[in-house]
Amino acid sequence: MQDLVVVGAGPYGLSIASHAAAAGLRPRVFGRPMAAWRDGMPPGMFLKSEPWASNLSDPEGAYGLAAYAATQGVRVRHGVPLPVGFFASYGLWFAAHAAPPVEERTVTAVRPRAGGGFEVTVEDGGETFLARTVVLAVGVRPFADIPGPLRALPPERVSHSVDHADLTRFKGMDVTVVGAGQAALETATLLAEQGTAVRVVARSHALNWNTLPPPLERPFGEAARAPHTGLGCGWRNWLYARTPGLFHQLPTSTRARVFTSALGPAGAWWLRERFEPAVEVRLGESVAAAVPGGGRVRLDLVSTHGSVGTVTTDHVIAATGFTPGLDRLGLLDERLRRRLRTVGASTAPDTDTVFETSHPGLFVTGLLSAPSFGPSMRFVFGATYTARRVVRGVRRRLGTGAGAGRVQPPDGLQARPAIDDLV
Repeated sequence: MQDLVVVGAGPYGLSIASHAAAAGLRPRVFGRPMAAWRDGMPPGMFLKSEPWASNLSDPEGAYGLAAYAATQGVRVRHGVPLPVGFFASYGLWFAAHAAPPVEERTVTAVRPRAGGGFEVTVEDGGETFLARTVVLAVGVRPFADIPGPLRALPPERVSHSVDHADLTRFKGMDVTVVGAGQAALETATLLAEQGTAVRVVARSHALNWNTLPPPLERPFGEAARAPHTGLGCGWRNWLYARTPGLFHQLPTSTRARVFTSALGPAGAWWLRERFEPAVEVRLGESVAAAVPGGGRVRLDLVSTHGSVGTVTTDHVIAATGFTPGLDRLGLLDERLRRRLRTVGASTAPDTDTVFETSHPGLFVTGLLSAPSFGPSMRFVFGATYTARRVVRGVRRRLGTGAGAGRVQPPDGLQARPAIDDLV
């Protein structure tokens, strides 16, 4: 029986695999390394996070983004955005040097066994094997949101922003982008710059733009008023970034409110001057209906004051974010999904302090864990905290780590947290 299976080979999966291998766990890792950056982001996109906040995690901290950049003769600098292609290449370098080999196959099913552990099925012949623990690091793609009125459109007329590694198919077309966050604004900008007729439709009445980050070295008073964090400046962001364990101890209702409201849609400071002169914007409007016909789509738009008219377009790109939920995890056994404890009224799984769900041996990370641990889990920055805690939890579940007996209740959610789990 395999001790540990990691499903997913993005920043979280690779970081967990690196820490697990260093702890002697010999994980099997499945997925396409850095798939979201290689398959879901077109050339010309840049990282929104600062380079120093975009490191994958190995136990010694030897394989950070700056270390990779040095091998390429490049210096990463604060306040200078990096191309997503460069970041994807960094992830592949990390996978080759700091993590165990990745099996580029898709896990299609994870089922619980009556005697404990799991049956894991992999594509390419339907191999099935047994595992004592499973970590889901599936990224964001399974949780892509498309607004209800657009879901009935044929696939050639609607897509999500995460579906596009190449936007050149839209040259000479008319495209409507729905959303007000970085994905919407950057996608629209790239479309406009290649000559596509494009507009942005957003429910918000104004676009939010991040400001140029202050220097890393600042006078003490300035730094004390708004400290740098991997999520941006400010004490609230500092709490989200530095104390996910404390976030985990908040009342469920508070966690749910913060998860849905913190770090809302905003464009990067460096994009604004490219976007504003190039893209038509319709603010305070949303799509009430979408009707295909004649090879195009008619969008009926409404505002808080009622109908505001229609737009006819060739294709709609929904850059409308991601909602974590067990209902989107088709690979997970349906009966198991129904039994897992969730965070309040959501369908996101609740976890203990080491990311273990209410089913022993099943761990969730990344966006799936954000309702439990806060906004930092939506970003690469959260990978270090996650990898350390998850490997600690796996070792305890296997009975191989220090304090292995501490996480013993079947639901794993009622145990009193240790001090080091609170930060």
